[in-house]
Amino acid sequence: MSDVNPPHVLVVDDDPAICELISGYMSDNDLRVTVAGNGTEMTAALSEFAIDLIILDLRMPGEDGMQIARRIREQSSLPIIVVSGRLDEADRVMALELGADDYMTKPFSSRELLARIRALLRRSAAVIVATGRQSDARAYRFDGWELNLGSRRLTSPAGERVSLTNGEFSLLNSFLASPGRILTREQLLESSRLYDDVYDRSIDVQILRLRRKIEADPSNPRYIKTERGAGYVFSVSVEKLGTAATWGDDAKQTG
Repeated sequence: MSDVNPPHVLVVDDDPAICELISGYMSDNDLRVTVAGNGTEMTAALSEFAIDLIILDLRMPGEDGMQIARRIREQSSLPIIVVSGRLDEADRVMALELGADDYMTKPFSSRELLARIRALLRRSAAVIVATGRQSDARAYRFDGWELNLGSRRLTSPAGERVSLTNGEFSLLNSFLASPGRILTREQLLESSRLYDDVYDRSIDVQILRLRRKIEADPSNPRYIKTERGAGYVFSVSVEKLGTAATWGDDAKQTG
């Protein structure tokens, strides 16, 4: 059974054959894959998508892999696997010193690459759980949905972007930061910054609109449930992606 919230891997390589090989194999093994052919496309992808791990080739046009690895690590703690046709020990050492988490030499086994990806994702998830902080969240995933906090984009399980008002975004962010916890109207009012509304019933209207955008049946909600006399609760499990960073715009997705 496929993961409803598959990890998202970014492959940064200018070789279309390698990208197709990695993308096809990882997609067949319940990973979501986006491809970037250079550092500019990588920056755009990091801005648009909530990436879990980067596979980075060292030989890149323009900005090389070493420079890219340094730039990623200056802004983020995203796991990085460097892949390279270079056999020199110096390259391996330099890549690891610049912040890469692993290094594989081409040609490599797709099965081994998948195993290393899964190991790094487990390690990264354990660090996020151990820190337990919400302030460094960069995205949330639930039941196939994804809310990217940096770009303020909500993506449906079908991969479609869903437009949110500022109030709806703030409300959803508050719910995803505290799944399973009852939030009062006063708390939600504060988080959504609707200070010009006198009555807390404005929250009910906002939640109704939000339900219409994310619930299959807004009259019988699965995600945002009403706790009578208390407030509202987000009732499904939420995956938090940590370590916020700021990147550029636009990207091309595959897989």
